[in-house]
This record gives sequence, structure tokens and C-alpha cells, in this order.
Amino acid sequence: LAQISGKWRIMILKELSQGPVRYGAIGRSLTGISAKVLIQHLREMEEDGLVVRTIFPEVPPRVEYSLSKAGVSVFSMLSTLRDWGLAADTNGCVECRNCDKCVPRNYSF
Repeated sequence: LAQISGKWRIMILKELSQGPVRYGAIGRSLTGISAKVLIQHLREMEEDGLVVRTIFPEVPPRVEYSLSKAGVSVFSMLSTLRDWGLAADTNGCVECRNCDKCVPRNYSF
């Protein structure tokens, strides 16, 4: 739980669930997160083994972030938890946008 705690980590996992994403695209999709906090979370999640950072030898250099096997498994667990919460909602006050960003896509290890 310590590896996914915090305001932004689950949202970062959600963004990376669709496949490799560049740093700028993550920042644009997560409105309200500062550049410092985003890079700090990405570095910590890389150290924890949830995120893979790929540097392409180009000019200018290009960096992409993606989920590792562990990241995919954590995100799958979170998706299951979301489904449980939606099914257990007896008040009808919980909504899911079903934006197709909650399902990992095109990951082959």
C-alpha cells in the first residue's frame, strides 16, 4: 500500500495502463499536479518496480514511461477493487465513467 499511496500514484498508474506514455502527456492529462511532484512520483514508482522508464537514443532524447509486470498486477488489483465497490454500492451514489482507461491494454512481457 505504501507504493501506491498518495494523491497521484493511482492516477499515474491509470494513465500508464494504456501503454507507454511520454512525461509531457502524463502531465497534461493529470491537471493540478506539479512537475516536481510528477517526476518525484515517477522516480519513486520506478525504484519500487512499478514503472519502467525507457530512454531512446535520439536527438532530442525521448523518454517514455510504462507499467512493469508488477505495475500491471497492481493496476489489475485496483480494477477489481473498483468493480467490487461498484457492485457493493447500495445507495447508487458511486459512479464509474467507464472511460476504457481502467483496463491495461497491449502489454506483453
